[in-house]
Amino acid sequence: MKVRHQARVLALQAWYEVDCAGHAPAVVIERRLAEANLPEPVAQFARDLVLGIQAHRPQLDSLIGRYAPEWPVDQIAIIDRNVLRIAIYEILFRPDIPLKVAINEAVELAKQFGSDSSSRFVNGVLGTLVAREAALSKR
Repeated sequence: MKVRHQARVLALQAWYEVDCAGHAPAVVIERRLAEANLPEPVAQFARDLVLGIQAHRPQLDSLIGRYAPEWPVDQIAIIDRNVLRIAIYEILFRPDIPLKVAINEAVELAKQFGSDSSSRFVNGVLGTLVAREAALSKR
C-alpha cells in the first residue's frame, strides 16, 4: 500500500472515531500514528489531513451539502462523509496534490471502506463540485 494512501486511511479512521465517539481529532490521530509507525513525512501528512479538516470543517460540510443536496450532511454515511471531507480538503487546500489524485484516492477509500454505492456517490459529488467550482478547473 502506498504510504500516502496509508495516511489517508489513518485520517479516515480518525475522523470516523471523531464522528462516532466525539473524541478530539488531535488526540485520535496521535494515538493512531503511534500505532502505525509511519515515516515522519507521511505521519505529518496524516496530521495535516485530520487537523486541516478540523480547521475547515464548516466550509467542507457546506460544500458537501451543496453538492449532495438530497442528503443532509449529518445523515450521509459516516465513511462517505469523511471520505468527502478528505478529498475536498485536498482539492481546496493542498495544491501540491493533483486534482485527479485527490478524486481517485477518495473513490478508492470509498470502495475499500464504504458500501456498494459509496464509490459512485463520492465520485458523483466530487465530479459535480469540480465541474461547478470555476476556481478548481485551473488546477
